[in-house]
Amino acid sequence: MGVWLIYALLSAATAALVAIFGKIGLKDIDANSATAIRAVIMALFLLGVVVVQGKFSQLGEIVAQKKAMSFIVLSGVSGALSWLFYFLALKGGKVSQVAPIDKLSVVLAVVLAFFFLGEKISWINALGVAMIAGGAVLVALK
Repeated sequence: MGVWLIYALLSAATAALVAIFGKIGLKDIDANSATAIRAVIMALFLLGVVVVQGKFSQLGEIVAQKKAMSFIVLSGVSGALSWLFYFLALKGGKVSQVAPIDKLSVVLAVVLAFFFLGEKISWINALGVAMIAGGAVLVALK
């Protein structure tokens, strides 16, 4: 098992907690304001990780790389929009329906990676992606 798989499983587990904690925390408050507070907490936490790892000086080197920064900014804006929409969906919907629909991002990411990054996908992988899409739709149905 590759280290990437361990990180991916940890990502899935902590993302599940985001949905649960977010749904509980959103009761009687504005979803966009809650998302903003969450973003500040994330930024401070991640800066702390960079400091503890002794990599704070690398931030300037990354900022100096215009192409990398352009795509990091686009990724950041996309992530912020994703979380704004996610928290708005959680505010009005059930976690058991919102979370699976949110995971359609997996399907979209694979399709975009195929077209824009030239990543290959086998028939068995395509079947898995189709099953993810179908499962998300089935879970979202009432």
